Amino acid sequence: MDTDVIISGGGLNGLTLALALSHGGLRVSLADPSPLTAETADFDGRSYALAAASCNLLRAIGVWGALAERAQPILGIKVSDGRAGEGPSPLHLAFDHAELEEGPMGHMVEDRHLRPVLVAAARAAERVTLLPGRSVEDHTPDATGVTVRLDDGTTLRASVLVACDGRNSPTGARAGIRRTGWSYGQHGMVAAISHERDHGGIAHQLFMPEGPLAILPLRGNRSSIVWSERSERAAVVNALPEDAYLALLRPRFGDFLGEIALEGARYTYPLMLSLANSMIGPRLALVGDAAHRLHPIAGQGLNAGVKDVATLTEVLVEAHRRGENIGNADVLARYERWRRFDVAALAVATDGFNRLFSNDNPLLRLARDVGLAAVNAVPGLRRGFMREAAGLTGDRPRLLAGRPL
Repeated sequence: MDTDVIISGGGLNGLTLALALSHGGLRVSLADPSPLTAETADFDGRSYALAAASCNLLRAIGVWGALAERAQPILGIKVSDGRAGEGPSPLHLAFDHAELEEGPMGHMVEDRHLRPVLVAAARAAERVTLLPGRSVEDHTPDATGVTVRLDDGTTLRASVLVACDGRNSPTGARAGIRRTGWSYGQHGMVAAISHERDHGGIAHQLFMPEGPLAILPLRGNRSSIVWSERSERAAVVNALPEDAYLALLRPRFGDFLGEIALEGARYTYPLMLSLANSMIGPRLALVGDAAHRLHPIAGQGLNAGVKDVATLTEVLVEAHRRGENIGNADVLARYERWRRFDVAALAVATDGFNRLFSNDNPLLRLARDVGLAAVNAVPGLRRGFMREAAGLTGDRPRLLAGRPL
């Protein structure tokens, strides 16, 4: 074999998986059409909410130290109904990190910091071979391994291929893996906002009739927003000049942080549910968006991918240590069994929350406000929700629990 594992796709999940597998003693080759540069770019507005469990994994693979001082701890979360110009409902749900022994529920990390740190670590890793500017064009599985052809004609041989190549995963499609899902008819508009007052490390989730608005704290007096609107309106709003964009945002955002302004670029993307009907195929495993694309209402998109990374790493490393062929069907089936229920449950939860909250039905509005207040009033229940959001519950792989492989 040329290597143990070939990864198709060098995004955040692909790079994290390469590092995790290499820490477990496996040889990895990662192909991506981008240059895979480790240079830090200017701030472009993109950032990620990393749950506490995801931060544990980054510590375990040796990259958190380079990120910690640039990451903003999430010290609290406030969830409430809202309407433009009216502010949040007085009936709400509030999480405080002081109720967790493990510390902050998570951290906000900007893309311009996270991606270069992962690339630099992968370049320095002894067992990782990066193949920038190249992509997987075809693969052929057989009884002992998989032969992968890159777009420059190069062929590589490995025990298993991992698709980290996004929601339309060409690798998964070539393997005949179908997908189930639907569009929500919404787009998420993403931007960074500067503001006069200190956010105190508090994240806000406001449920508007058109779709949720998330306000997520960044370092300094800045926050990241994910503003969901109906698709037709989102296209119009995102194309507005900055002053007009802010004029529509202000009544939704509120004045609790003082005057606001845009920083960096603005992005928009369609919101959908898309699940691969299988997370594995012959000599193949799907990770991250290649396996599942969820509504961002709970901020679990990247965190769900990190769970895939931790689970697949543990399964493959343990199989390798036992002398098994890590690409065998029974080995990969362990990965799917471990992840499938959690992914399905998360899909049902995010889909249900979006349908429950993205409307202005007065009876549903009353019911959900009372429900949020009821959870807020029961400390044990509230703490359970907090631990779930932080990724600290369930049958966790060792890396997510902060334990070595």
